[in-house]
Amino acid sequence: MPTEPTRIDLPSAGGHTVAVFRWLPAGDPRGVVQLTHGMGEHVRRYGHLADRLTAAGFVVQGQDHRGHGATAQANGTEPGVLGPGGWGELVGDIGRLVELGRQDVPGVPLVLLGHSMGSFAAQQYLLDHSEDVDAVVLTGTTLLDQIEGAIDTSAPIDLSAFNAPFAPARTDYDWLSRDEAQVDAYVADPWCGFGLDPAGGSEMIAGGRAVADPERLAAMRPDLPVYIAVGEHDPVGGPVVVAQALSERYRGAGLKDVTFRVWPGGRHEILNETNRDEVEGELLEWIEGALR
Repeated sequence: MPTEPTRIDLPSAGGHTVAVFRWLPAGDPRGVVQLTHGMGEHVRRYGHLADRLTAAGFVVQGQDHRGHGATAQANGTEPGVLGPGGWGELVGDIGRLVELGRQDVPGVPLVLLGHSMGSFAAQQYLLDHSEDVDAVVLTGTTLLDQIEGAIDTSAPIDLSAFNAPFAPARTDYDWLSRDEAQVDAYVADPWCGFGLDPAGGSEMIAGGRAVADPERLAAMRPDLPVYIAVGEHDPVGGPVVVAQALSERYRGAGLKDVTFRVWPGGRHEILNETNRDEVEGELLEWIEGALR
């Protein structure tokens, strides 16, 4: 079983409290890896990865987003409801946690890892804060401005709609992974499987358009190492070429160290795939190389 993390309640904007979870290594930390989870899930699902990273000497921290997990419980909000201006504050919470990590674990590099919706928030955060992190990992990601037409925000986002390419399917969430045990754990988790409310979804889409602004992209620091990894059959980003276009957009903006990785046969959650030990191993190798 993954190690249980420590919980920290982080004050946020508008009187909101954000639930942060932190895993600690046995010895002196060599760095911090900050997790930014996806839609309809929570950060404690990343315990397996956290154990791998803490064993290598990294502090691992991440927040349950507004409308998600322990943060929704702490603030009495419904799953998927971000509240007025919630998407902008969700992005802002990334920076608040970066500051906390720098304060609590000073003098070491910090890697920002965003998955799926968390990767969209991370992309937006980086437009103004690329100097505040030392490396970036984006998984299950794509160009949100290129796929916005496929996302219906007139109602809460229906995550089960991504299952269409895998019909007939065993569950509504086979699109997540080939690992049936991981899919079953997701289905059984009461804090998984929901989408953003219409307001939050619309704000997310608008934020994705900002990441297409060439002037803002050009303002990012060119030496920021970026690792983009997706599954070959991830339906969220559509064809792999759309996710690859994200790496090309960053290179076109002047970033000099951008790696794009496609995992053959993989679906949306490459960190919960049948070969996740291999995926985690390559990720750790990249992080260690990026921080040298």
